[in-house]
Amino acid sequence: MIKFSVITITYNAEKTLPRTADSVLAQHYRHVEHIIIDGASTDGTLQVAQDYMQRSYAAQNGHEVKIVSEPDNGIYYAMNKGLQQATGDYICFLNAGDFYPTGQVLDTVVEKGGLEAVPSPKWPAVIYGNTDIVDNAGHFVRHRRLAPPKKLTWRSFRKGMLVCHQAFYARLDIARHIHYDTRYRFSADVDWCIRVMKEAERRRLPLNFVDDVVVNYTQEGQTTANHKVSLNERYQVMVEHYGSVTTAMMHAWFALRSILKR
Repeated sequence: MIKFSVITITYNAEKTLPRTADSVLAQHYRHVEHIIIDGASTDGTLQVAQDYMQRSYAAQNGHEVKIVSEPDNGIYYAMNKGLQQATGDYICFLNAGDFYPTGQVLDTVVEKGGLEAVPSPKWPAVIYGNTDIVDNAGHFVRHRRLAPPKKLTWRSFRKGMLVCHQAFYARLDIARHIHYDTRYRFSADVDWCIRVMKEAERRRLPLNFVDDVVVNYTQEGQTTANHKVSLNERYQVMVEHYGSVTTAMMHAWFALRSILKR
């Protein structure tokens, strides 16, 4: 059976981790490894994680919970640590505060992602789906503005990050060897997804679309300063993968489109 490694990165997340953990616990799919990588939180995060591990064990649902808590140098260092800890066939990142909308999400990924139709060497490199945005209380706000296309390639991200990182399921045998570039503070996930999709093309493996909401993503309240740094980093990522001319032309179009919509 196909096994999923779900990785949750935490730091002082005692208030947001419970709904993430509960949504994984509620998954009917049995072959799940949930790895919580904690950056040595100083609040009650570790206790929340340990309580969740006990509840998961008592549920006898086939899930395995692993907890690692130690200092690190930030979220992308933690994600790289998670990649090395994972033992599943597919990996996805579900950070504290984000959650699965139903208990059937992983079943849907298997069924609609085409995993039962082909032998393992031909499994898609990536399975991806739709995302809804929720507020801090977990209430629906809107569908994600950038919607994933039915046909996705690494070139698709020239138009922006069309697939939410948390809705991106990558084959672990590919993803394990593609580390998050820790030079980036806010946009290493964009770069990582592009590099995974490039490797998929090199191996001639498909990227399969699941036309369902597979994650609820908590709307972040980043400061203006961080938002600007993030945008600058994304521009650098695009230049690295698509070249300076293409990137400049695409951003000129983004600006014009924004003006026309006013």
